[in-house]
Amino acid sequence: MSDDFLQGMALASAERLSEARATADLITLERRAAEHKAPPPLRLSATGFDLIAELKKRSPAAGQLATTAVSPAAQAGKYVAAGAAAISVLTEPQRFSGSLEDLQQVVAGTESIPVMRKDFLVDPYQIVEARAAGAGGVLLIAAILEPSLLRDMLQTAFELGMFVLVEAFDEADLLRCVPVMADRLPAINNDGSCRMLLGVNCRNLRTLAVEFTRFMALAGQLPDTIPWVAESGVDTPYKAGQVASAGYRLALVGTALMRSDGPQHAAQALLQAGRDARAC
Repeated sequence: MSDDFLQGMALASAERLSEARATADLITLERRAAEHKAPPPLRLSATGFDLIAELKKRSPAAGQLATTAVSPAAQAGKYVAAGAAAISVLTEPQRFSGSLEDLQQVVAGTESIPVMRKDFLVDPYQIVEARAAGAGGVLLIAAILEPSLLRDMLQTAFELGMFVLVEAFDEADLLRCVPVMADRLPAINNDGSCRMLLGVNCRNLRTLAVEFTRFMALAGQLPDTIPWVAESGVDTPYKAGQVASAGYRLALVGTALMRSDGPQHAAQALLQAGRDARAC
């Protein structure tokens, strides 16, 4: 695998893509996707701060986060009870111990909010694959997608009624993805549901180092037409308040919730801190 973690994950994703295509062609997959009822829409609260709570069994940076005894559906239920706007499920198998089966289990037990597939997706096929598993949203990483491919993948997701979180790490990523996203505005539909988010990941996916100050450093370069998501590094209510004060509308939190003995309470504390900060 490449010494560049992100590139290694993209190459591994491409290999899984080839294996999946050998099992089911795109037409078959589209038929499976069409069998699902429409996913719940992503709705942001009027409080100005929301949470995407993540199911993640393992982290390359933090190691094992959950034992086999942890039920994906039960963990997701705690997130729903806490008031999360969406649930993210890691489906990458090699370094995160995830699977599409985990996603399916969460979808089966979650009806009120959308479930997002988080992975290193490199082709529109994988978005259809996510919808066929019941997902209502996907993560797309700007650094591994050429603008033309990102455009195609956004279009695929929107045609399937899914929301998209586009992830950037630095100024170069923003230059790649923001013009493409601007062509797909509005981010909020007429019915108030959200179809497009712009995330800043403060974890460098090439080195895995966390740089929390990156949230604040990039805030001035983020468009106000798309809700911002703070990804990685938000592991305390204080930090949730910091990113909310900087203008982020959501935080995506996984490790802190997976490690918590009381994930519902932990998620509620993060939400309250962010909403208190936005109210100031």
